[in-house]
Amino acid sequence: MITGKTRITGVIGHPIEHSMSPPMHNNAYKQLNMDYVYVAFHVQPEDIEKLITSAKTLGICGLNVTIPHKTTIIPYLDEIDETAKKIGAVNTIQFKDNKAKGYNTDGIGAIKSIQEYTTLQDKNILILGAGGASKAISFSLINENINSLTIANRTKENAEQLIENIKKQTNFTKIQYHTINDVDEIIEDMDIIINTTPIGMYPHHEVKPPIKTDNINKNHIVMDIIYNPLETQLLKQSKENGAQTINGTSMLINQGLVSFEIFTGEKATYKSFEEALLNQLK
Repeated sequence: MITGKTRITGVIGHPIEHSMSPPMHNNAYKQLNMDYVYVAFHVQPEDIEKLITSAKTLGICGLNVTIPHKTTIIPYLDEIDETAKKIGAVNTIQFKDNKAKGYNTDGIGAIKSIQEYTTLQDKNILILGAGGASKAISFSLINENINSLTIANRTKENAEQLIENIKKQTNFTKIQYHTINDVDEIIEDMDIIINTTPIGMYPHHEVKPPIKTDNINKNHIVMDIIYNPLETQLLKQSKENGAQTINGTSMLINQGLVSFEIFTGEKATYKSFEEALLNQLK
């Protein structure tokens, strides 16, 4: 029951009606018997400057940030975590001692998901796409002592900009661009393939995968950050070829669990997030 003592957390975005975060966080609060509530806030782009002051005034504990505010919110924060600074995007804000500090938990969420199946050390990794999620995951992967990173994207300029950014801000040099149309020729050299593009997302879930899957085999781990549908065509075809597959629910849950801890100082269970998310997706 919401009372005068209930603490508020939430997510901001435009649009925001589709967000799966409220059911996950609220289910965890319920199971942990915590007097918190998590709410979705629809914030127009032109109102983003007012957001931080308003959140402080209302005593909000924390906010997740989704499209299109992950970058535009940064100038209005008091502090920003080093990883989020390198990525250039924030998806989590902690409000403490009248200060707003930004974090990015997307990359951590992806790392935790993969580590449930294998170590990342010395692995050769292929990332499809060069957008915000690709940036977050790339910077996080480099901290895990991987062997090499290949960015495949339709627009060469975007991929090369990301690669240049990574080289400038880290000591990692074994990173290259490869055209996404011919990526099948290097598949055998890869250990892990991560799709960060929206290709295959509902309602366009019947379209062809972003890459050919002929050369994917039992030696590969294939991850898709899309969580609707639960099994994209990329994952379906990869599984048929014997690969270990990871769907987008895992990353969504893991990044949410890290945010939950930043907001509250408490740890929620994976199961509490998962059951709420799967109920929504059904």
